[in-house]
Amino acid sequence: MEGIERSLEQKSAQLRAVGQISVALAAAWKLEETLEAITRITSQVMAVDSCSIYLQEEGSNRLVLKATTGLAREAIGRASLGSGEGLTGWAVTHGQPVAIRDALNDSRFKLLPETHEEGLRSLLAVPLSVQGRITGAMNVQTAKIHDFTSDEIELLSLIANLAAGALEKAALYDRMAQQIQELSTLAEVSRTVTSPLYLDDMLGVVAEMAARVMGSKATSLHLVDESSGQFILRATHNVSAAHDQFAPITVGQSIAGQVAASGQPVMVANIHLDDRYLDRTLAENEGWVSLLAVPLVVREKVIGVFSCYTSSYHEFNPKEVELFQTLANQTALAIENARLVINAAVVREMHHRVKNNLQSVAMLLRLQKGAARDLSAEDMLAETINRILSIAAVHETLSEQGLRVVDVKNVLERVIRSVGETMLGAGQRIKLEVIGDRLILPSREATSLALATSELVQNALKHAFTGCESGQIQVCLEAGTGECSVTVEDDGVGNARLPSTSKGLGLQIVEALVNEDLKGWFELNSSPQGTRAVIRFPGPAEAGGRP
Repeated sequence: MEGIERSLEQKSAQLRAVGQISVALAAAWKLEETLEAITRITSQVMAVDSCSIYLQEEGSNRLVLKATTGLAREAIGRASLGSGEGLTGWAVTHGQPVAIRDALNDSRFKLLPETHEEGLRSLLAVPLSVQGRITGAMNVQTAKIHDFTSDEIELLSLIANLAAGALEKAALYDRMAQQIQELSTLAEVSRTVTSPLYLDDMLGVVAEMAARVMGSKATSLHLVDESSGQFILRATHNVSAAHDQFAPITVGQSIAGQVAASGQPVMVANIHLDDRYLDRTLAENEGWVSLLAVPLVVREKVIGVFSCYTSSYHEFNPKEVELFQTLANQTALAIENARLVINAAVVREMHHRVKNNLQSVAMLLRLQKGAARDLSAEDMLAETINRILSIAAVHETLSEQGLRVVDVKNVLERVIRSVGETMLGAGQRIKLEVIGDRLILPSREATSLALATSELVQNALKHAFTGCESGQIQVCLEAGTGECSVTVEDDGVGNARLPSTSKGLGLQIVEALVNEDLKGWFELNSSPQGTRAVIRFPGPAEAGGRP
């Protein structure tokens, strides 16, 4: 009778334990929560020092530690057993429980140093099976020598049967949640890459979304600089400013450079142990461990490299690589489309500028046509050449500095040099110089100011130094937010001899350009000591005036 009562009590304890497990598993949906609940409650109801779950890695026969109580937490996701390795691997291979009183001295036992299980002696392992398919194993361990009873083996087998189904359900839930997140992120990426954002803004948003969908600590995106052939950092997420100071990458150099050279993804489980990673100090400071880098490819040409970093040891599986490569492909297409849009805008802008400049040349020629009777053909051609070269100087500067704004001081230095080379006679020592502030203007206003200044310098060279072999013409720029000015001043007396009401073609052109294009005003004052011409116009608020 006593034996029956003890057996009934054990069965009741088993049922209570199974009931606790069932309640806990019913409340857990996510895989991580389910794993934690199984190991925690099993340790409690079986009064053991450790409970661990190993699951078969997708695409391989390795058993990877996924949850534990009693072993080192940092071993989760890292510790693994090959096919049939260890007592836990034996349980999986043979599909049956194995209970060992002194596991450390069993020939089948394999010590995993990263788990710190040296102090555990006895071990019981049972397979996890769903519909006849073994998906992993769970084991319990004790620090003291322990003989596992048949009731304990039966209890752990019951728990394993419940756990296997719950883990299958949780894994399915996680896969569905992951797929939903991936599809949502891909849709969000598609909306982002087709939205009217500037390229750098778009890349920053994509880098952030990639980190979210990959569950990574940080991401970085490098694009190739076609002029130098180097890969320049263009976007990051959750990366400190120290990374921005890192030198550009060349093809074949570092992990990203090898990705660019081969056009294939590269996965590194621990960048601290990989000689290809160039800045381990940076990785240590940022807390990076694992790396996945994939190429950005357009029409079989690598245009960049997309990288993501994890904060813990992680071996990227094929699905993760495929997902990240999909994000990279979408990003590469968006970059190419953005460049095409920019190029189209550049072409339209160039056509617009050419049309405006041709109209300016036509206007100047019409004005010159009316004054042709007062000039020789040679003089007329010289003046026309100087005017066209003034326009050319603006566009030469634009080609170097960009399409929108121009450094006027730079332009005027080129204009004055060109005028001097065209008009100074043999033996004349006229000093031409540009001084003053750096003035930034939109291209159209810069063109008009360059033409007007060129006319004033030509006028001074023609009239101010008659009979003189030396002299000086100084162009002074003053930049301000309210008003800007350009002063052309000489130390000759030529213009002082002209009637004050006399306005040649050059001065007519100056007044037209200043009044109509610059919305400013023009002053001309002469004295026996020289002539001073001043162009004043409103400061360019959009250009920022004085930089």
